Amino acid sequence: MAGIELKNIQKKYSVENRVINVLNGINLQIPRESITVILGRSGCGKTTLLRIVGGLEDADAGEMECDVEHKTTFVFQESRLMPWLNVWDNVKFGLKKQECDKMVIQSIIDTVGLHGFEKAYPNQLSGGMQQRTAIARALAYNPSFIMMDEPFAALDYFTREQMQKELIRLQRDRGVSILFVTHSIDEALLLGHKIVVIEGGQIKAEFMLKADNKERNLLEPEFIELKKNIIERLDL
Repeated sequence: MAGIELKNIQKKYSVENRVINVLNGINLQIPRESITVILGRSGCGKTTLLRIVGGLEDADAGEMECDVEHKTTFVFQESRLMPWLNVWDNVKFGLKKQECDKMVIQSIIDTVGLHGFEKAYPNQLSGGMQQRTAIARALAYNPSFIMMDEPFAALDYFTREQMQKELIRLQRDRGVSILFVTHSIDEALLLGHKIVVIEGGQIKAEFMLKADNKERNLLEPEFIELKKNIIERLDL
């Protein structure tokens, strides 16, 4: 059974006396201990779906069932750091005193490539470094379920590639469940065990990827064919 199952999820917004259907009957299973990628263009409803799964918004209709209790954390598009705290204190923000193992926190900071910036404040960091701090903060919480809304969008190509590899390693080593939102087809193909294509508030296609995501080569025929298939479903 899926770790989380969504049944007929619907969501509407009212904008200037107009009713906008954001999600139209979403039925989805989010497996445990894997990376599920929600893929779609801007405005398709993928962030709204993530927020409903995370309990940040309520659906107008439908049900959500979980078969296990999740320790959940979020990584948003913006870093949302505390400007009065340095990198170290932002990473351990919200942790109980007994959870603040210095070696663990230092290891996480090193993992995201911020060694030497522990005492730097957010206004002293680039946008990409701020986002890496936010990712480190999420990892320090030691979650069982991570919800990520285009977390690498602000990173340069090389840092983004590094963080994608670290996310894959994290998921494999810790067995966490990850719900990952992106508009990048290549990123979805690199990361996902399951890819859910959304367009106009509806699921257009779901793909279960058989290949191990540790060393995927997107130039291999199977990934080229899959990318073509996704592009067709998105009418690009």
